[in-house]
Amino acid sequence: MQSPPASSILDRLHGGSIYPRRVERLSAALAPAFASRAHVLDVGSGDGHIASLIARLRPDIDIQGIDVLARPQSAIPVQLFDGTTIPFADKSFDSVMFVDVLHHTDDPSVLLREARRVARGTVVIKDHLREGFAADSTLRLMDWVGNARHGVRLPYNYWSRSEWTAAWMREGLAVESMRESLDLYPWPLSSAFDRSLHFVAVLSVR
Repeated sequence: MQSPPASSILDRLHGGSIYPRRVERLSAALAPAFASRAHVLDVGSGDGHIASLIARLRPDIDIQGIDVLARPQSAIPVQLFDGTTIPFADKSFDSVMFVDVLHHTDDPSVLLREARRVARGTVVIKDHLREGFAADSTLRLMDWVGNARHGVRLPYNYWSRSEWTAAWMREGLAVESMRESLDLYPWPLSSAFDRSLHFVAVLSVR
């Protein structure tokens, strides 16, 4: 009997155990980031599962999504957009959220600037830090396993801590809080794929 290809094994592992844990842990980490009764825009919402679970944890808030790709099914309402211009007026939302989206762009500053324009209060970001041993290659592997089969664009544009900090300062975003221990992967995968590679930042609009 022919063995299944490595990509198929990785897909099953990611979909069967890693993805559900990631959704649960990220939703729990992100849910407290929003003000009471906040109106939230999820930019790059994907299948909407994280936003949907956040809304269940925080029934007082309202979340809608935009994305460049239409998924066959989405857990929240999603509007298509061009990937650079957020199709809403200035100060339309209390918060704008990016969950592992900005490293898929050629220049994250473009969407950061748009988020600052559209948000009245905060910009909430889950993304990666290119820090530590073999960080770039590890992040590339995670990105490919999680996104390649969905047709997601993969420019592998990961920033260091200093690059994130400089971009936030340029765009007038001040750090309210930053969490780097998210426990997204079960042991022993956590030793390779958690480390200091992930963060959730809550940024206030100046």
